[in-house]
Amino acid sequence: MNEPETEPRVLAKTHPPVSSARKRTIPNFRWFICGLLLYATTVNYMDRVTLSILEPTIARELHWSSTDYGIITGVFQIGYALMMPIAGRLIDWLGLRIGYAASALLWAGSSMCHAAARTAAQFAWARLGLGLGEAANFPACIKAVADWFPRRERALATGIFNGGSNLGAIVGPLLVPWVASVYSWHAAFLCTGSLSLSWVILWLIFYREPERHPRLSAEELALIRSDQEQTPASTGVPYARLITNRAAWAFAIGKFLTDPVWWFYLFWLPNFLHNRYGLNLIHLGAPLVAVYVGSAFGSIFGGWLSSFLLKRGWQVGTARKTAMLVCALAVVSIIYVPQTGGHLWLAVGLIAIATASHQGWSANLFTITSDCFPRSAVGSVVGLGGLAGAVGAVIAQPATGRWLDYSHNYYAPLFYLAGSLYLLSLLIIQLLLPRFEQQKI
Repeated sequence: MNEPETEPRVLAKTHPPVSSARKRTIPNFRWFICGLLLYATTVNYMDRVTLSILEPTIARELHWSSTDYGIITGVFQIGYALMMPIAGRLIDWLGLRIGYAASALLWAGSSMCHAAARTAAQFAWARLGLGLGEAANFPACIKAVADWFPRRERALATGIFNGGSNLGAIVGPLLVPWVASVYSWHAAFLCTGSLSLSWVILWLIFYREPERHPRLSAEELALIRSDQEQTPASTGVPYARLITNRAAWAFAIGKFLTDPVWWFYLFWLPNFLHNRYGLNLIHLGAPLVAVYVGSAFGSIFGGWLSSFLLKRGWQVGTARKTAMLVCALAVVSIIYVPQTGGHLWLAVGLIAIATASHQGWSANLFTITSDCFPRSAVGSVVGLGGLAGAVGAVIAQPATGRWLDYSHNYYAPLFYLAGSLYLLSLLIIQLLLPRFEQQKI
């Protein structure tokens, strides 16, 4: 399985170092790159959740209904869906350094444009730009993990950077209400957008391909390439071949069924806590932080679990699916939220278990792409899966708003549905992809 003596030499001929005199290397530099991915995902999610945190305040000021808010968040999903397959292809074509930075500039600028919005339509336009820019985050991160990590470490690295979605959702409820109360809700959008701009600067300074990075040692490069395929990273894969591939469909269906659940938590949880428990802008922070702290641990645990099983000698597919089954069963806790009555923290605990399980599920779902596809196709496959997930959310977000207006904020059926979709998704993945093996495309 491991061939550290041969593959690094093959790739070294294809990608010669920038200069023969390398700078002083940094041990375990691949984890520094993972840290940059974590930071990007964190600020990405801070930009996403700012509106949901401020929604009760802005809705009261601008007289939004739940349907209006559902349409606004749905427009974000439309932009996300439209750009997902394009973003994956652009990342594969332009490369991570330039393509990822350009997308972050777009989402940072769009985030700050929210500060100037005064109508629901203007917010919708800002959300459209945000969705277009943020679509590149996960295709870029998954491709970076495929480039920078051996297969046996990918799920853990994915779990770590994917934890940024929780970290952003933790920092957001702490930072945004404070900025909004001290200054204004307009300033909150400017604050989170500027953090995304800071990431762009760091990325352009520090990121290079592994074979060209002056801080990466030859020994670590050999480790990174020790169990990877030797397909040149520049080889393109037509979408026509991807959309007929069973592994690509397994990933896409998994995203279509379960991504809308995560968006439901991200966009509607503040609204649920406000309507069910009367929490205002200041008091929303603690429950939201508790939920997403749990989610961060779940993301890392899910990645760790499958990596642990692999180190114990399990087959790749068995290890990934076992971890996904554990998470899918734990998600079922969300169906008991409507029975918690007025016990706020019991409901928060159940929601935290469900969101943590989603993140553990997601960490392993993403690794299907790097387990089954050559590195040249990873960005495009993630883009197609992201498109499927965003289409599911485009359907779910306006429907959620209309249902809540119609039912006068009756959330129970939404929680029941959220608790059942993961087991259904895993069943379909098993039927489509009984074994994980390298795809010939």
